[in-house]
Amino acid sequence: CLRRTAPMLLTLMILGLAALFGDQTGCFGNINKVDTTGASCKTARQEGLDYCGGPASEKIAERDLNNMNKYKAIIKSAGKKKCVDPAVIAGIISRESHAGTLLKAGWGDNGNAFGLMQKQHFKIRFFRYIVGRWNGEDHLLDATQILIDMIKGIQKKFPRWTKEQQLKGGISAYNGGLGNVRSYENMDRGTPGDDYANDVVARAKFYKRKGY
Repeated sequence: CLRRTAPMLLTLMILGLAALFGDQTGCFGNINKVDTTGASCKTARQEGLDYCGGPASEKIAERDLNNMNKYKAIIKSAGKKKCVDPAVIAGIISRESHAGTLLKAGWGDNGNAFGLMQKQHFKIRFFRYIVGRWNGEDHLLDATQILIDMIKGIQKKFPRWTKEQQLKGGISAYNGGLGNVRSYENMDRGTPGDDYANDVVARAKFYKRKGY
């Protein structure tokens, strides 16, 4: 009996630890199941790379990893509170601000974009206040809510898409808006580099492997 019970207890302990400390997949699909072509050659060239696709996205994400790890705790906390995969948040942060390294006093895009996830500038245009410090959890929570709103918008617009397709569409809409997403295959057309969601998804998969 002991021989049978010991492996069972060990399995239960592992499952319990995984639930407590393990990966957070969130409520909007599994990022590892989202298809992606990775970074376009245009985006890759802007990053000084002579190759494109998933490998380029992963290299860019790897360059950001040390700085990203400074914010890992608040990224995971925001992800848990909003039920969004922290790896997705990290992928957006990498794409938007290279984990903050592109920012000056929290601002980027010539003073038109704010914070790690660089979404507050849209709210400023609509006369809404900036939420939180540029590198704080309040900012991540607010920007992540915008992502959630985009995903839910895509769910309504394309109810027959799978959960993972809707997640990818929401990521694209986070940059280009719901109106820019007209089909699954061409959702990134019109975003910078014509690859926003594909690049973010590939970067997110990298961060998923790194414990996000």
